[in-house]
Amino acid sequence: MSGIRIEPAIVADEELVEAFQRLLPLLSKSATPLEAYDLESIVASPATTLFVARDGENQIVGTLTLVLFRSPSGARGWIEDVIVDEEARGNGVGEALVDAAIDLARRSNARTLDLTSNPTREAANRLYVRCGFEQRTTNVYRFSLEG
Repeated sequence: MSGIRIEPAIVADEELVEAFQRLLPLLSKSATPLEAYDLESIVASPATTLFVARDGENQIVGTLTLVLFRSPSGARGWIEDVIVDEEARGNGVGEALVDAAIDLARRSNARTLDLTSNPTREAANRLYVRCGFEQRTTNVYRFSLEG
């Protein structure tokens, strides 16, 4: 697939809402569908950059969310929700999205850039290693604030 273009989402328009209605179930079957106001809060957040990947026909075929924040130990970055359309997989879309996030994190002087990935997502895990991420020996904890 030639002509992949990565850009930050600037507005939560109908095209972006439609793209997430199509792409989000590829990441999580239980994720709540996003409305325009949900995406607008993400796009408007100064800590968040929502990248979209467009193919040669200008269709959104992937997304990645980068969160940049400061903590007492320094500036950090976190990648969430990397999603590539099934038909676009294997064509460099995921790598282009990750490269864009790494570039922005570097330009923002982040010390580290982290992400998590389920071990069953083998292609995604290979992608992250190929992009230079190293698996860490750490425990990940979650406290659910829902229900």
